[in-house]
Amino acid sequence: MEREGTVLTDKDLRSIQQARHLVSRAAEAQRALIGFSQEHIDRITAAMSQAALREIHRLGEMAAAETGFGIPADKAEKNRFAAVNVYHAFKDMKTVGIIRETETIIEMADPRGVVAAIIPSTNPTSTAIYKILIALKARNAIVLSPHPAAVNCVAETARLMREAAVAEGLPPEAISWMTEPTIEGTQELMKHPQTAVILATGGMGLVRAAYSSGKPAFGVGPGNVPAFIERTADVPKAVADILTGKCFDNGTICSSEQSIIADAPIDGQVRELLKAQGAYFLSKDEIKALEPLVILPTWRVNPQVVGRYATHIAEMAGFSVPPHTRVLVAELEGVGKEYPLSLEKLSPILAYYTVPDWRAAAELCQQILRLGGTGHTLAIHSRDRHVIREFALRQPASRIVVNTPAPHGSIGFSTDLPPSMTLGCGSWGGNITSDNISPWHLLDIKRVAFETRPVVRKPVSPPTGVEIPIPSTPPPPERPSIRIDRAMIEALVEQVLATRLGTAPSPPPSPNPSPAAQHNSPPSNAPTSESAQKKTPPAENETPRAVEFVCEEDVKRALAEKRKIYINSRTIITPAARDLGEEHDVFAQT
Repeated sequence: MEREGTVLTDKDLRSIQQARHLVSRAAEAQRALIGFSQEHIDRITAAMSQAALREIHRLGEMAAAETGFGIPADKAEKNRFAAVNVYHAFKDMKTVGIIRETETIIEMADPRGVVAAIIPSTNPTSTAIYKILIALKARNAIVLSPHPAAVNCVAETARLMREAAVAEGLPPEAISWMTEPTIEGTQELMKHPQTAVILATGGMGLVRAAYSSGKPAFGVGPGNVPAFIERTADVPKAVADILTGKCFDNGTICSSEQSIIADAPIDGQVRELLKAQGAYFLSKDEIKALEPLVILPTWRVNPQVVGRYATHIAEMAGFSVPPHTRVLVAELEGVGKEYPLSLEKLSPILAYYTVPDWRAAAELCQQILRLGGTGHTLAIHSRDRHVIREFALRQPASRIVVNTPAPHGSIGFSTDLPPSMTLGCGSWGGNITSDNISPWHLLDIKRVAFETRPVVRKPVSPPTGVEIPIPSTPPPPERPSIRIDRAMIEALVEQVLATRLGTAPSPPPSPNPSPAAQHNSPPSNAPTSESAQKKTPPAENETPRAVEFVCEEDVKRALAEKRKIYINSRTIITPAARDLGEEHDVFAQT
């Protein structure tokens, strides 16, 4: 079988099938999770936090033994950070139903759905703890795809957290993991129609695959963190912080320091303090021997050196260092691929530069970040707040941590940043966000918004200098002004009634008629009603005369006699007469 030109092995096929099965089952569990209350979710996350905390040391030992990376005790501390710090930072966060309400805005939280969580080999158990906690806090089911070198420790981490959660009522399928992950299987997990969002922590190839999956993805780019020691810094603390960050778990955290930039006035002091605390400055020959070992021809770090001790790396490169050496320091003259050790190294190796002032340091840090850590993290050690502000404004980094170890500050352990094991690099690093990823990012927020500024329709005015032609409409024809004489109307009504009764009394005399009455009086030969017209039918060649008044009885009589009723615009027709007459086409205009 092939996919896009790639021959799939039996292992690939099993991995693809497992991914499909796990996502399908997770989607079923997701439907149940939607109905969980905030209290129920909080009980579940509390139980998972306690279960992970009880096993931090065993899981740390498993991770170090299986991957060969880092230090078991440091991995246990990362597990503690994920189980305790992450949990406590978000335990009171509202993630169910109405999460905020004002007079004008109501915010409501919904889960995103099944989370595909990619777990790296550098921090496998701590990342698994963290991702399971934030996914379930937001009521999302989760499927983990561990790095092939960390399958067992990730599976054990997920298993013990699931057991604790199931005891609190969580559907078992809401937490699952792949036991035979391959690149093809992981891609199937990310692209599956029922996968809602991806949490991708790993190499750039994996992160690019996550972003090209067609699903919302939170990816993390590489870190190539520079640490600038400015002349006003507490230099002993700065050096101690940098070594603490760089040597923690042998540099496997992507936000650990990769370069030191020393301000010229304090350069000598920095060097002496580094040496006193276990740093070994490499000779030019040792640098040349180290470069091809650490950085591969693809310009990526060699997995064989990731998380190894400095003494072991030196031995691999063919030279020896004192047994107490904590970190290897390579003094470089520039940044770029011609200086391989200026790239991210994920091991206890530091590049070293000296600059004349903070402005030169700002330019150098920009170069280092753009080489391989754009948007990630930068550290500055200084007591001049103005310099810190101006320096930070110039940097393409999402996190600038001050006077603290870079990895501890960036993940929110020693700063007030949100505790997180997934650090967004923003648009600088091709990521969707520059945030520390939290349960908030795994929620869909809908907002009910009330009108606060009524919309008033205003007449549209033409733009200045533009004439809008107004079409000419002919004026309506003038209607003659008619003055109604009450005596004339009364006489007309009496005449119509007299006609109905068979008598036609003469109209009462009108002494001294007014000119208006004379003008509006009908001529002596004008018809008075439909009945009067009937009694005096028109001559053969005579133009029919219109009646003045038509009632329903007039129409019925005309229908019986099969004749027309002549009307004009002045004829008064009752509604019933009009309906009946128009239905049978009785009326004729004259």
